[in-house]
Amino acid sequence: MKSSQRSRRMARNHRRMAQPAKLNLVALMDIFTILVLFLIVNNGDVEVLQADRRVSLPQSVSELRPQAAAIITVTETDILLDERRVSTVAAALEASTDTLPGLQQALLEAAARQPTSLTQDHALGRPVVIMGDRATPYALLKRIMATCAASDYRDVSLAVNHTAAPPPGAQLAMREAGP
Repeated sequence: MKSSQRSRRMARNHRRMAQPAKLNLVALMDIFTILVLFLIVNNGDVEVLQADRRVSLPQSVSELRPQAAAIITVTETDILLDERRVSTVAAALEASTDTLPGLQQALLEAAARQPTSLTQDHALGRPVVIMGDRATPYALLKRIMATCAASDYRDVSLAVNHTAAPPPGAQLAMREAGP
């Protein structure tokens, strides 16, 4: 007996559909490769300073990232340069000069250990990051910055916690509301 055209077509489709499904991995591998490259490239965007638990940083909406530099940490009792105690806050506040001798000596020693780029360092000065508590007195901060400038660390950055900037309309509403 002869099969109809419809029955032959159905048999052909059944044979074709009965084969196990094949997974095309090429597109999947392309996606994973792009994802891995994206993660590798964007891995180094965030710079995290090791914050001391005794220091409560102020908030900021700055978009600039700090560069690798000497870090001066101001706690309630001590002034540290790269986690090494160089002076006390009480001694710094009672000092009769605008510069702090212990900090200045430590900065000069740190400068002697680091190689210099004559063009950039001479024009801008060496970079330094000051990480102080939000309750740090301005007089102390001013003396620390004067000491940094006297030690040729003129590229001063202040460490802060990054927060999202409020939308422009919110800033206007805050100004209109007043204090």
